[in-house]
Amino acid sequence: MADPKAENALRDAQTTLEELESRWLAAREYLKIDERRVRHEELNEAAADPDLWSNQDHAREVTTELGRLSADLESFDALRTNLDDAAVLTEFSRETLAGGEADWSLLSELSETVAHISAQITALETQSLFSGPYDENDAIVELHAGAGGTDAQDWTEMLLRTYMRWAERRGFSIEVDEATEGQEAGLLSATFIVKGRFAYGWLGAERGVHRLVRISPFDSQARRQTSFASLEVTPLLEDDGEVEVEEKDLRIDTYRASGAGGQHINKTDSAVRITHLPTNIVVSCQNERSQHQNRDRAMQILVAKLAERARAERQSELDALSGNRGDNAWGSQIRSYVQAPYQLVKDHRTEYETGNVDAVLDGDLDGFMEAELRRQRSRS
Repeated sequence: MADPKAENALRDAQTTLEELESRWLAAREYLKIDERRVRHEELNEAAADPDLWSNQDHAREVTTELGRLSADLESFDALRTNLDDAAVLTEFSRETLAGGEADWSLLSELSETVAHISAQITALETQSLFSGPYDENDAIVELHAGAGGTDAQDWTEMLLRTYMRWAERRGFSIEVDEATEGQEAGLLSATFIVKGRFAYGWLGAERGVHRLVRISPFDSQARRQTSFASLEVTPLLEDDGEVEVEEKDLRIDTYRASGAGGQHINKTDSAVRITHLPTNIVVSCQNERSQHQNRDRAMQILVAKLAERARAERQSELDALSGNRGDNAWGSQIRSYVQAPYQLVKDHRTEYETGNVDAVLDGDLDGFMEAELRRQRSRS
């Protein structure tokens, strides 16, 4: 006699597999897998050209795109293999049950395979959210303390740690290029680069004002304090000549670095601040080993910011690339982090929320980012 529990387990697995098969077919369409296979063949032919490296910039573009495309297609094909393997396990389990026995080790393997496939397809669906022309790029992120005095500066430093932990969780690397200490504690501002595929795509969802409510550790009467910090993000671009910067339009200042940075901090006047006079855009870098290296990095950041500005003006896509920039204070926040009188983090754009504030501050941000990315796609 067949085991009813085993029959239910098999039925649930079959139902889930049917749903996953439908999601896989949908992913094949929206990820344009067939078109990408054609592009993969074109890139393979280009990579095999013996004259490819006569133009090193073009060669790097070809090999980078080929590497990413190969990885994507391999992941998609592995998912197809896993679906086929799950179908075989399902058939074996069905035959065993038809014989009046339940092979729980087989059903357990089937359940684990189905869960793994579900996670793979969810990752594919998340990747489909990144459709912008610069979503795959590294990201330049700036944090600025807003209203709230010392608490806001402390909050800015807390956010820097949060995004560093988030980057570590995703396997991204992070480079802090500038951090300006607050008067009493925390940071007035920080600039850092997150390096990894889709870094800009992910962090674009975080652009805006972040609000913290807590009992202030700086208030002798232990009163509740509301403070604000803003996040701005720009895609890091290779120098493709899109923007020309004239030396006469720059004011370059050097100063002694302070705050977070490399081991050479506070030893020499190697930090560099560049002001682009026509636009009043200011960038700073203090993390590199020499003034020359800091200048080069600051120029790279400046060019990226100017390119973004030019694209926004030319294409009327300011919201898509730069976001609407409101006051770094009450009423402009995209998200609230409440530690007192209750525990809650809530995104005001998506209504996504969690009561585990500590986990969020430790870098558990993916749920908030995905919710905002899905909201953006639904509006496009």
